[in-house]
Amino acid sequence: MSTPQTDRLRALLEPLAAEAGLDLEDVRITQAGSRRQVQIDVDADGGVDLDAIADFSREVGRALDDSDLMGSAAYLLEVGSPGAERPLVLPRHWARAEGRLAKIQLVDGGEITARVLESDEEGALVEVQPVKGRGRPKERRLAFAEVAKARVQVEFNRKDDALLDEAEDIVDADDVDDTADTADTDGAGDDGSHDA
Repeated sequence: MSTPQTDRLRALLEPLAAEAGLDLEDVRITQAGSRRQVQIDVDADGGVDLDAIADFSREVGRALDDSDLMGSAAYLLEVGSPGAERPLVLPRHWARAEGRLAKIQLVDGGEITARVLESDEEGALVEVQPVKGRGRPKERRLAFAEVAKARVQVEFNRKDDALLDEAEDIVDADDVDDTADTADTDGAGDDGSHDA
């Protein structure tokens, strides 16, 4: 929901996001106990990594401190990305969701689950999944005007064709000589968590 304060905040942050190569997706100000919480979602083609979010968070903090937009009251700043189950609202969201499964509520009241194959400014080509696994998926051109609401779905057991093709090229572990040298790599390191 847009308020005068979130509109002013968005106007302050849009140029900072553009300069950082990010799209400002959402700005929310809520009350969190005795202080306000400023939540900002950013995204980019190919996704946004933690370093980009941390850098942008520092820039936002400086800009807010230099402005009187938040007043003198304390606030908590959170900068993140829209997440795995992001809503598909703008054409760029659909483009970034290519290859992903989406639950789509249609303006006519129907609902479909479909994989986004490609998209443009007017709509998307989707592969509608069969109901309860019966039948074959069917391609459908879906105009954005037909869509009431859409959201990306998380797939835990997706069988990605490209990964399956790569797996066929991997040598079976039973065929490898047991005397071959092996390297043990330690996956420990930065857990990627940062306070923004």
